[in-house]
Amino acid sequence: MRALVTGGAGYIGSHASLRLLDEGHEVTVVDNLYRGHRGAIEALRRAGGDRLKFVEADLADTDALARALADGRVDTVLHFAALTYVGESVERPDDYFRVNHAGGISLLAAMRATGVQRIVFSSTAATYGEPAQDAMPIVESTPQRPINPYGASKLAFEQSLRDACAATAPLAAVALRYFNVAGADARGRIGEDHRPETHLIPICLEVALGKRPHLTVFGDDYATADGTCVRDYVHIEDLVDAHLCAFGALETGKLKCWNVGIGRGYSVCEVLESCRRVTGHAIPSVMGARRAGDPPALYANPAAIARDIGWKAKWTELDAIVATAWDWIRAHPRGYG
Repeated sequence: MRALVTGGAGYIGSHASLRLLDEGHEVTVVDNLYRGHRGAIEALRRAGGDRLKFVEADLADTDALARALADGRVDTVLHFAALTYVGESVERPDDYFRVNHAGGISLLAAMRATGVQRIVFSSTAATYGEPAQDAMPIVESTPQRPINPYGASKLAFEQSLRDACAATAPLAAVALRYFNVAGADARGRIGEDHRPETHLIPICLEVALGKRPHLTVFGDDYATADGTCVRDYVHIEDLVDAHLCAFGALETGKLKCWNVGIGRGYSVCEVLESCRRVTGHAIPSVMGARRAGDPPALYANPAAIARDIGWKAKWTELDAIVATAWDWIRAHPRGYG
């Protein structure tokens, strides 16, 4: 396979690129390094040698994308490049639609110009918005009603993919929707390095390293078992597996959509206790006020993807997921810096 991976210098895209290289495929990474890391590209090059091509380019540069597709003789695209911070999307909605929707359309134009017709899109369960709590876990037929520009911009590109699949020169496309991703490459070659960091597990681990004084828990009076919010967590390697499994499901003229997850959620307190067990550190926490728009529980039902293409999460124990993240951050306390 010859794959082009957008956002391949970022957290999820780099892990997908690494897996493809490990399996002997040729990979062209396109990333503008706005939030991706040159250090991740260096790690990929060590793994793949001359089977890795890196193109520093923006999604808006359709000509550069077309050249990358043609030069790499690409047959399949994995599209991860996106802006992903929910709060930031509320402050800068135009940027999110420019990158996540218009950037995706630019990619489709480059694919059309070069005859590439296969794409797996890394979408988000944020397209579902805030479903009723009695609708947990979320299934693919749950109405998509995003409540922020991040989710709305991803949903807009899903619709563009659907339209492209129905066009006279149709695509074959898959969109995967998921909530929280965690962990790192089990061999410690690459990991998670967000700036700023907003994800619960790495924040807990930064407290364990002494990089933060404490974890702030945003509310303990929700209608959950321990009063804290419950969320879905999937290990990065399982998520990559889902994207690669999706290759076999690509069918010309169709957009297929699946949820990815482990089928249950973990509360903030459960995550905190897991991080304490794994690291052996106290990880102080303080209680803060609820954040506006935080539902009590959000997690996805992965039954459809298991039924349709045989994907099922292998990493289902939270401590094991946290342990890979801890191994990475302990060995790389400054991330790729």
